[in-house]
Amino acid sequence: MSRRVSRLSSLLMVLAVLLLLSSLFSYGLAMNYTDSYQLLDQPGGSTHYRLNVTVPQSLHEYYTAKSHTMSSERDFAKFVTPYALKPIADSLKQIYVNDEDFANGALMIVHQIPYEVTTPAKYPVETIVDNKGDCDLFSFIAASIIKAGGLDVVLLYYEHESHMNIGVGLPTVPQHVRGDVFSITNNNIKYYVAECTGGNWQDGWRVGECPDELKNAQAQVITLEDPEQIITGQVSASYKSLSTSSLTLTASPSYLTQGSSVTLSGQLSPILPNENITIYIRTNNSPWTVLNTVTTDSNGQFSYAWLVGTGGICNVRTSWSGNDEHSVADSPIQTVTSLSTFFILLLTATGILVAVGTVTYLTSRANHQGSLEPQPPEIPS
Repeated sequence: MSRRVSRLSSLLMVLAVLLLLSSLFSYGLAMNYTDSYQLLDQPGGSTHYRLNVTVPQSLHEYYTAKSHTMSSERDFAKFVTPYALKPIADSLKQIYVNDEDFANGALMIVHQIPYEVTTPAKYPVETIVDNKGDCDLFSFIAASIIKAGGLDVVLLYYEHESHMNIGVGLPTVPQHVRGDVFSITNNNIKYYVAECTGGNWQDGWRVGECPDELKNAQAQVITLEDPEQIITGQVSASYKSLSTSSLTLTASPSYLTQGSSVTLSGQLSPILPNENITIYIRTNNSPWTVLNTVTTDSNGQFSYAWLVGTGGICNVRTSWSGNDEHSVADSPIQTVTSLSTFFILLLTATGILVAVGTVTYLTSRANHQGSLEPQPPEIPS
């Protein structure tokens, strides 16, 4: 009995130490990823711009952890993420007054990323951080930017050529095409071919131009009706150097029972109202997922009541996508330990068992010692 009690006590001590270490584990500030892209006011233009794009670490880790498996060519569509890259589209809209120039601006960006055959497929923020990719990865980025800008765009997959580019729906025939204009019609909609590979960003492929080897090739049209089922964080994009920003996060309580609520609160600096804050969670080292999006109040603060439905160790972080003046910001990661009902029952039962065992052991020991004490001799009658 005493050995069983000792083992259970040791188990409880190990669990307690693990929970303590998880709460004391300190996470440093997140690291963001920044790259710059050159742009011209139009194909062959003379006015230059430099667009700075920053990917928050939280957004990169979120997409890195997402499933990259594909069951068919239709799954290419899931790699198009317009919301995540919308700040890039908004920045392009600042300098391009028509849809054709806007689409060509998106092509200038992907034409600057070094080419390298990459498998499996990756999401745009992964490619931006890696700063390398191939035809499908470049197509995902260009399609994401163009769709975020409000244009109709499709992926064009050439199975026999093992190639991909995109088709862009424009209201008029492209004017900057050098030579014949190429397009593909799908559901009575004309999509102008846009080649996303090629390293010459200043004089590369333009919307409506098609490489010779693809002019007679059969392309599968992959439409993008409903990309991004879950709204995530975003990159930041600006033509000037951005000021730094910061984001705090507290979780109270940090220990709770499964099914209880924890309050997540924090402060955005600079103090800005009505800014979207994305909340990411990860339970027991599972991939990061988006819990919800909240907005800051007039003091730049936010708060969210999270009902924790899963037992275990949960990591929580928040992210702000920045604006035209300030760069993105991720909060430090906070740890919330949710004790499951089973663990609570086990802890209670073990405590009772330890108490009963201790009393039993002490009583037994006392009786044993009493039986060993010398007895007075009997007096003969």
